Amino acid sequence: MYSIGAVTEAAPVAVSGPTLALRYATPEDAPRLLELGSDPLVTRFFSWGPYARVEEPLAYIKELALKRERGEMLEFLVEHRELGPIGVTGLSEFALRDRRATVGTWFGRAYWGSGSNLESKALMAALGFATLGLDRLTAWANTRNGRSQLALERVGFRREGVLRGWHRHGIAVHDVVVFGITRPEWERSVLRDVPAEVYGTAPGVFIADNVKKGGR
Repeated sequence: MYSIGAVTEAAPVAVSGPTLALRYATPEDAPRLLELGSDPLVTRFFSWGPYARVEEPLAYIKELALKRERGEMLEFLVEHRELGPIGVTGLSEFALRDRRATVGTWFGRAYWGSGSNLESKALMAALGFATLGLDRLTAWANTRNGRSQLALERVGFRREGVLRGWHRHGIAVHDVVVFGITRPEWERSVLRDVPAEVYGTAPGVFIADNVKKGGR
């Protein structure tokens, strides 16, 4: 059983790969997320951060259970088997009628270029395509974030265009490059070659097959 606040979840879904595991964050993870997310370079292109106090990641963690319950966001702590938590990844912007969602990932700076992006994306793709029944994953990257764009292309996402004025960070408005990968592309990509095991039960609100014809 897993519980935060008023929400209790049985057999929470988790994903395991060769060196990484994805699991729900708990309040005990807040100090580590503070450490990872307090670097201004890590959060440079985000609408939040950098973290300054442990209460900030703690508030984020406490909101996650309700967001899962409402079908808004399915996010995980990325945990290295030897190094512990190294970042966050997850799915949001679900459109289950169209069988698509958006994947996002961030890591502490020490883990940039470590290969963890490939494995974490592979685990998320296995969850999204094989378990949730999605047909497409979208990813965004700021037009000024060349590192993120290159990382997405390296793991099999295709560059599809630029969306102007797409993200607002405070008073600043940002353009983004949109990337996508479809189920057939995933089947042929390097992501498919990474062993991934899904454990537990994914919340039904995120499973495309549960959407009735004509639903959202």
